[in-house]
Amino acid sequence: MSALVSAAALLGRTDVKLLDATYYLPNEGKDAAALFAQAHIPGARFFDIDKVADQSSGLPHMLPSGSVFAEALGRLGVDSADRVVVYDQRGIFSAPRLWWMLRAFSHDDVQVLDGGLPAWIAAGGTTESGEPAPAAPAHFTAGFRSRMVRSLDDMQNNLKTRQALVLDARSAARFFAGVPEPRPGMRSGHIPGSGSLPYTELLENGHFLPPGKLRAKFIEIGADGSDPLIATCGSGVTACVLALGLTLAGLPEAAIYDGSWAEWGSRDDTAIAV
Repeated sequence: MSALVSAAALLGRTDVKLLDATYYLPNEGKDAAALFAQAHIPGARFFDIDKVADQSSGLPHMLPSGSVFAEALGRLGVDSADRVVVYDQRGIFSAPRLWWMLRAFSHDDVQVLDGGLPAWIAAGGTTESGEPAPAAPAHFTAGFRSRMVRSLDDMQNNLKTRQALVLDARSAARFFAGVPEPRPGMRSGHIPGSGSLPYTELLENGHFLPPGKLRAKFIEIGADGSDPLIATCGSGVTACVLALGLTLAGLPEAAIYDGSWAEWGSRDDTAIAV
């Protein structure tokens, strides 16, 4: 099963659970939940990555415990046996984060809608408005795959060992400290030794590039499958676009540095390159 599904292939399907996983950056001034209420794919439910998160970490949308995640999915009517399709209001941005979260909690039957809501509408799909009725409670079992996640300690150790290649999905301007970070109090720059691969380079018109072109992008930066990979970004969202892109390219998937720059850039004991 491909990690992507096209809008055309999704039209008329009734055997999937649809989740809108839209997230907007703090400086964008948009309310994803309110926009979901205005227009969403019929039958979809909204998954809030800021709320279904580790609220004690002090960092944005950090991975929650398995019990918190399982309770949230059950409340949305998602069972462990369900095929899940996740999508984004803007195309491809934050939906891969939920794709990664589901798989990090051992649910592999999940796909991302390529092109998101814009592609659905362009393919002739209808939308509905308002809040959906409460879902019938379902039972979701979350088994945690720790190999898919990297912590601050892991990243600091990697600075010493350089065993893993670190790929940064933020824009080149942010990577090279040419513009301020969107979150206040963040230093600018990047983790020493990491490579810049903006997530936008994997996309064209809101869709993923074909597998061959994706593979070429990764190989160009040295991600040819010979070394372990870690993906990072501003807060662990678009790093998952890189992880999905690697999967589509037929390359080994990257682990996600969950704290990403929101953690690394806010501390005074982490090395920074500009």
